[in-house]
Amino acid sequence: MVKKTPEEEYTETRRARIILRAKLNDVPLLTIITAVMVVVLVYLTGKVLYRLRDILLLMVVGSFIALLLNPLVDGLERWKIKRRGYAVAIVALGTVIIFAALAFAFGDPLVNSLTHLSHTLPSYVDRAEQGKGWLGKLLRHYHVDNWIHKNSSKLVSLARGLSKPALALGKGAVTVLFALVTMFAFVMILLLEATKIREAIIAMIAPQHAERVRRISSAISKAALGYMLANLVISAVAAVAVFVTLEILGVPFALLFALWVLLVDFLPTIGGALAGFPTVLFAAIHSLSAGIVMLVVFLVVMLLQNHVLYPVIMSKTVKLNPLVVFVAILVGAELGSWVSGIFGGLVGVLLAVPTAATIQVIVKEFWSSSASTTKVALNEPEPRVGPPRRAPRTRSRPKTQPKA
Repeated sequence: MVKKTPEEEYTETRRARIILRAKLNDVPLLTIITAVMVVVLVYLTGKVLYRLRDILLLMVVGSFIALLLNPLVDGLERWKIKRRGYAVAIVALGTVIIFAALAFAFGDPLVNSLTHLSHTLPSYVDRAEQGKGWLGKLLRHYHVDNWIHKNSSKLVSLARGLSKPALALGKGAVTVLFALVTMFAFVMILLLEATKIREAIIAMIAPQHAERVRRISSAISKAALGYMLANLVISAVAAVAVFVTLEILGVPFALLFALWVLLVDFLPTIGGALAGFPTVLFAAIHSLSAGIVMLVVFLVVMLLQNHVLYPVIMSKTVKLNPLVVFVAILVGAELGSWVSGIFGGLVGVLLAVPTAATIQVIVKEFWSSSASTTKVALNEPEPRVGPPRRAPRTRSRPKTQPKA
């Protein structure tokens, strides 16, 4: 039996023959296979991230909220509460109390209004059927009552079909509540483990770069906190204007709509429009003149916010150029809506300015460090090229003998 050489045994398999033929023809087969695998891996990673985009958005929002609440926890630790767990528990309790108060402030007038409407609805229907009131006159003038009698069967079937959207709305409310609970738990865990996460990140960095990372993280935290405080001031101005106007006009639930404006107006650029539409509509239902006055007030407030208050205050607190703030909001809204529709657009608008401030802090830090390094390098003397200089010779004088 003839013994085969290792090269002959290697080329017996089909894979070995293919690789050998590729080498003979100067074809980089292994490079091509590696490139294809990298492309497939990137594609699958993108598909997985796109599938998990809603969860990732919740994590991004939760991380931003934790970044805002972390200075409060650190302040409680520096005060009298030495254990971080107790400080986080106090912050969590305060957050739950504020959320419950807002839910009560919105829910109690809504429940009372629905109860009042259910009690007075039959009288409204009777007055409308008799042609009394502005609604009854409107129905009589345009012969709406005759149309209702002719199409009563279609209206009944339409009313039955409305149960499905109501059920879908209930499921959506449960989904939103579950997402809020999940995000709240995520934020609390981040606050508890913030110190360990920071220390772990610092430990993985070289000692000469650790101080820079601490400085950058501190600047980012200050920028995010300044952004939220400035946004709170702008929203508070709009809320006060709405409350005073509604009180003067005698429109009910002025405090409720002021709270609504305070919360929704946190969204830059579009928050004023979202907050103003239901407020103006409710004021117009109360009286046409109140609706017109409220519309004018909202237009003036939105113009002041978008063109005066927001760019100027943000440029002072976040230290961003007003043009950069405006462009960042547009880019954030477009990218967010591309990733996850309306919810992603809202998240993108909310995080656009802090993200721009973060990028500015990082770029400024690296720019200043590179500039200082270049300055030091320019001040250093250039090394001499060539053989080293010889030390100058010193002539030694002969010692004189002391006279006897």
